[in-house]
Amino acid sequence: MSQAADLAFEEQRRIRGERANARIAKRYAAERRFKLLAMLSVVVSAGVLVVLLIAMTSSGLAGFTRSEIDVTIDFPEMGLSIDPAALEGENAENALRTAGLPDILQFAATQQYGPEIAAEVGGSASRDLAKKIVSDPDMLGETVTVSLPVSEDLAAAARGEGPEELRAVADRLQAEGQLGRKIDWGFLARADATDPQEVGIWGALKGSLLTMAVTLVLAFPIGVLAAVYLEEYAPKNKWTDIIEVSINNLAAVPSIIFGLLGLAVFLWIFPNLRSAPIIGGMTLALMTMPVIVISGRNAIKSVPPSIRDGALAIGASPVQVVFHHVLPLALPGILTGTIIGMARALGETAPLLMIGMRAFVASPPDGFTSPSSVLPVQIFLWSDEIDRGFVERTSAAIIVLLLFLLVMNGLAIYLRNKFERRW
Repeated sequence: MSQAADLAFEEQRRIRGERANARIAKRYAAERRFKLLAMLSVVVSAGVLVVLLIAMTSSGLAGFTRSEIDVTIDFPEMGLSIDPAALEGENAENALRTAGLPDILQFAATQQYGPEIAAEVGGSASRDLAKKIVSDPDMLGETVTVSLPVSEDLAAAARGEGPEELRAVADRLQAEGQLGRKIDWGFLARADATDPQEVGIWGALKGSLLTMAVTLVLAFPIGVLAAVYLEEYAPKNKWTDIIEVSINNLAAVPSIIFGLLGLAVFLWIFPNLRSAPIIGGMTLALMTMPVIVISGRNAIKSVPPSIRDGALAIGASPVQVVFHHVLPLALPGILTGTIIGMARALGETAPLLMIGMRAFVASPPDGFTSPSSVLPVQIFLWSDEIDRGFVERTSAAIIVLLLFLLVMNGLAIYLRNKFERRW
């Protein structure tokens, strides 16, 4: 009888062992599948990022160039008369144009290519030539060959678009090496224009810098102080609960709602500052502040209570505990939330469209109250243009926006690591 019981016990133990081994094998298989899926997710994410970067780079690099034609000008023969002292003043370029530089350029282009092709020399060619002369006044005593922008019609023909006759002319000039794509450094120094050959990104980039400066100056101190009060000083009651819920809800509100708020409040108070960076900065500050408050509270909460107890034990006041001990330790987490909020604000378009920052601004803003555009809005406006030349410029502007974002995030990460402390 005992032998039969022993056999039954051994059989049950074998069955339980087999089931346990099967469960273990199933867990190991599930773990391997999870690792494979996680690795696949990383590969897919990296692949999408690589495709995005390649697409942006391939189409965006062309946006940093423009079609230019070589024009030979014999300045001694042309007899351009201008006082050398005028080339050293602030209005040197205007003085050159007043002295007849556009006519000389047109005459030289007509002599070299004929009137039909000379008519396709871009409207900004005389300004570019004036800048070259101001930087090198010795050109006025020499025969020089300069590369100058052509009209968008000839640039489109060089891309294989437009009338067949003009495309044949562009092909001939390209074959002779007189027409080609050159790096357009002025793209980083000019503002918006109606011709893709003459547009630049500096006006929108400067507007973004001014707008982000206003956003940071308003949102960061107010958000941090609000987080300090709610976490360290505010009593725990239904009113603070309502405030916390409201802040959490504000962080999830669509950005266009903040644009409507800016339109209804800020432009009602300051009607003459439509499309100004200060209005855009105040609107984006409202959108960024809840994110900073939430991240700031979490960072302050993560500081160990022993830090506070130790500071109080050696005689520090509650204010000294917060500003001398808690805030320095919480600053890296606060900066992380600020990075997230500012990055979101930098790429926003909808709230800025609501306050009128989609206006055509042909010159960079002079200050916080001057009409301006910003990079996301500028990209949106160019992408809506029919001309293919704006497609390349749009991709180039996207690259500038990404670089701007990387620089801003890199600076913030550096500051976060600089203030990071361990306990």
